[in-house]
Amino acid sequence: MKKIAFNLMLAASLFATAACDNDRNDSAEQAEEMNEDMLGEAMEDDAEFAVTAADGGMFEVQLGELAQKNGASEDVKQFGRLMTIDHGQANEELKLLASQKNITLPTTLSEDKQEKYNELAEKTGKEFDEAYAELMVKDHEEDIKHFKEQGEDGKDPDLKAWAAGKVAALELHLSKAKVMEETVD
Repeated sequence: MKKIAFNLMLAASLFATAACDNDRNDSAEQAEEMNEDMLGEAMEDDAEFAVTAADGGMFEVQLGELAQKNGASEDVKQFGRLMTIDHGQANEELKLLASQKNITLPTTLSEDKQEKYNELAEKTGKEFDEAYAELMVKDHEEDIKHFKEQGEDGKDPDLKAWAAGKVAALELHLSKAKVMEETVD
């Protein structure tokens, strides 16, 4: 009975959110709002990190696929493959962890990430390679900062450990992105 009531409340909140703001399609913002309503303040920062990490992970995978299609350099294509594999695996781990914690994750890119993807999707060849490499350096620098913060300051021990465990891979991605950036200039 409690499960039915919970599901009805969840559905009602989804419909209310959609009715109040039907011209906003930002999956990340919607996930954050659902988490705030469902989890409360105790898990707010951890849930926000999970949403941001999921959005970033989807972004890396989709850009990796685009790099394999639009890139001219073999370095760019190989880096794109690495992103789809590594971030794809991390995304699956995060989905499992979030489901255990009742954290709602976005299902599509945030508006910001979608805009960046669309801008990059218009480029091909050397122009794509240069823009992709630059974006990968900046994006991984930001990711490392956020993952280190979560690994040090997170409240949920499982999310904290997961984030800390991803820092080394992100640092490796950053070093490879910097090499790629130098080779495509």
